[in-house]
Amino acid sequence: MLDISDLHVSVDGKEVLHDVDLHIGEGETHVLMGPNGSGKSTLLKAVMGFGGYCVTSGSIVYKGREITHLPVHERAHLGIGIMFQRPPSIAGLKLGKLLAAASHMSEDAIEALAQSVNMEDLLNRDLNVGFSGGEIKRSEILQLKAQQPEFVMLDEPESGVDLENMALMGKAIAHLLEKDAHIVERHRSGLIITHTGYILDYLDADQGHVMIDGRIRCHGNPREILKVVKEGGYKECLRCKQM
Repeated sequence: MLDISDLHVSVDGKEVLHDVDLHIGEGETHVLMGPNGSGKSTLLKAVMGFGGYCVTSGSIVYKGREITHLPVHERAHLGIGIMFQRPPSIAGLKLGKLLAAASHMSEDAIEALAQSVNMEDLLNRDLNVGFSGGEIKRSEILQLKAQQPEFVMLDEPESGVDLENMALMGKAIAHLLEKDAHIVERHRSGLIITHTGYILDYLDADQGHVMIDGRIRCHGNPREILKVVKEGGYKECLRCKQM
């Protein structure tokens, strides 16, 4: 599904990502952990093709196609979607109108989709304007459910979300990533940035990675990595790398 090789990315002339290799198969869910400022969000934005994130070397291949220098809208049309950690508020743009434009769904279908994440009362509100933290995150998930991308990137879905909203979010993300389907029938893939690991209470991830100082330092079972980090901090990942 996604094949990143020897990726180097610069922001404002400073290299942030170095020698990043990441391979995510069809139907797989991977989680990316790491301390603040390690480059995790930069990786997601580089995959999405946002301006200001300059790929200086390496490649990003999606479903066998080189997309390293494609514009954002072409990557979206190919089936890549992203959930922002801090999405913008847009006055004058109704959430329901955005969902209709992104999906070409009927009003009844949009209403039913919104009900699945308790957002039906916010469809006529300006996007994210006055939304609570939990509502913003549910709005982001709702937009992805409407778009139905084949590759989903989620930037810290737990941040700013209370336990009640986290349960709802976790179930919605698990459904989005087809976790209710048999493993051989899953086609949608995902890359999730997590600090707390709470998302792992609601879905099983196939692989975990730790990024430190712009490099992926280790790979392994995500629950085992999270246990090591909770007990010894990210310095333990560096220590294991050196052994």
